[in-house]
Amino acid sequence: MIVGGDIMSHVKHAKVVIVGAGSAGISVASRLLRKSPALKGNIMMIDPSEDHYYQPLWTLVGGGESDLSDSHRKQETLIPEGATWLRDSVIQLDPDVQEVRTEEGTVVEYEYLVVTAGIDIKWDAIKGLEETLGKNGVSSNYSVDYVEDTWKNIQNFTGGTALFTQPSSPVKCAGAPQKIMYLAEEHFEKAGVRDQTEVKFFSGLGAIFAVEKYANTLEKVIERKGIEPTYLMDLIEIDGPNKTAVFEHVETKETTTVPYDMMHVTPPMESPKFIANSPLANAEGWVDVDPHTLQHNAYANVFSAGVCSGLPTSKTGAAIRQQAPVLAENLLAVMHDQATDKSYDGYTSCPLVTGKNRLVMAEFDYDKNPQETFPIDQSKERMSMYLVKKNILPLMYWNGMLKGTM
Repeated sequence: MIVGGDIMSHVKHAKVVIVGAGSAGISVASRLLRKSPALKGNIMMIDPSEDHYYQPLWTLVGGGESDLSDSHRKQETLIPEGATWLRDSVIQLDPDVQEVRTEEGTVVEYEYLVVTAGIDIKWDAIKGLEETLGKNGVSSNYSVDYVEDTWKNIQNFTGGTALFTQPSSPVKCAGAPQKIMYLAEEHFEKAGVRDQTEVKFFSGLGAIFAVEKYANTLEKVIERKGIEPTYLMDLIEIDGPNKTAVFEHVETKETTTVPYDMMHVTPPMESPKFIANSPLANAEGWVDVDPHTLQHNAYANVFSAGVCSGLPTSKTGAAIRQQAPVLAENLLAVMHDQATDKSYDGYTSCPLVTGKNRLVMAEFDYDKNPQETFPIDQSKERMSMYLVKKNILPLMYWNGMLKGTM
């Protein structure tokens, strides 16, 4: 086989190829190796990043409640023993010949494929955003390079208009755009600048939250804090030097220009292009899998989990924690010509920080029915749930989820 002028030395083979070594990829690999030790040496993970971040902590980093270093580990320390790591970027998926092609020209042949490639953040989809990130009062918790700027902007804010945005596109942790707003508003109050401040939330979605039980609480939080929400409005342009933001109505396409003094931006996100342009994608560009078995609808030897999958649930780490064991069990079943009888019900969780030491622990399934873990009403703001997010969930992530034990 000849690839880009090179020959067999650039062809690799693995029984199981996992595209992406983030939360989902490592969790699945760890579970496969625990369940089937025979796979040791037969799993290849492809991912370009040498750094691994627990991104749910970035809300607290941007809010001054945690350090960025607490969210970081080196990737090499997390790849499970028994899996091979190819540090490279995937550029093409060809399920018809069971091959993955990488940026550096390697062709990886597989028997089974797991796609856990994450999500692409479209910074360039908002005109002027890339030029003004990290200055002119603009930051984003969705970037390791700018999350600490959020806290600097909050601390340096002396009054005026503070804007917080959320796009109409799917995003990682759909609650994060509003969580940082609540922490910022609380700091403004403590700093004595709240009376000189307008806090505005512009969302491309139609409501504050998709599940009524938790939305009712959040509506009261917004009212209590004096925050002005505007829905069905996407940020499309920023003029950093003049500190203005242009929003477009999702339905009417009418635009509105809003001046700001500080702004936290949640950029649009989409499926990685190598997925969207492949036979594995659904109409929206996500991996087309059965919502319960996580098996591809057309290719029986392909599975997917995490934020790149077409699963109709919120794209959160908590969802991945429930998806990984289902995927691993069903993949092993396919390997042994057995039925894929493990089922995922769409469970996801969104720990909604509403202030320092206050949190609403939203948990729900595909049908938007609450599916709560604790014997309490989790729609209420609680310090105990805040401490779970800040102190317990990171430990569960590093020491349990990524090791395939929870």
